Amino acid sequence: MRFDIISVLPGLLESPFAHSILQRAQKKGIAEIVVHNLRDYASNKQKSVDDYPYGGGSGMVMGIEPFAKCIEALKKEREYDEVIFMSPDGETLNQNIANELSIRKNVIILCGHYKGIDQRIRDIFVTREISIGDYVLSGGELPAAVLVDAIVRLIPGVLNDETSALSDSFQGDLLDAPVYTRPADWNGHKVPDILLSGHEAKINEWRYEQALARTKKRRPDLLAD
Repeated sequence: MRFDIISVLPGLLESPFAHSILQRAQKKGIAEIVVHNLRDYASNKQKSVDDYPYGGGSGMVMGIEPFAKCIEALKKEREYDEVIFMSPDGETLNQNIANELSIRKNVIILCGHYKGIDQRIRDIFVTREISIGDYVLSGGELPAAVLVDAIVRLIPGVLNDETSALSDSFQGDLLDAPVYTRPADWNGHKVPDILLSGHEAKINEWRYEQALARTKKRRPDLLAD
């Protein structure tokens, strides 16, 4: 799967994509993550990509031309399944969205800054807008990194244990059950006996009950339907 990320501050994305699962996925050739500097597509000498908003008001707005040039150049090389804009007023990212996007082949992600981006970019090029929560960040780079991480870990071959992602929180609309590892007894704090029993069916039943109870207590909204 290929991700083309368009950013005015590409350096912000160097670390997230150079470690852990994302690094492993790229080394295996399972995921390809390319970050494009939006300023490379600016037509003025200053390489500026923003301007004052029409109608007045505070802040600066990212212009349409640099984004259009970059997107059009990318589309000449391959077809894209989605052009995603990371925006606080987009649909809120959840596990179902990550699952859906994990079967795509090519995705462009736009990172905004300043007061926002020219609405025409959204109208003409963007196919989907995604938010990572009801708050505002300085730019779209960190949300883009979150989205890519959520997607890539679901692609077969990325995780050492491919079944691990299937039991994560929010798969099946439930939070994950409590997990434990050695030692079985730490200063009198013991692992539940059922997990040491070796009885797979009973362990699975216990995990489901625990996941359901945890979800009811912490995220009852997930069970609303």
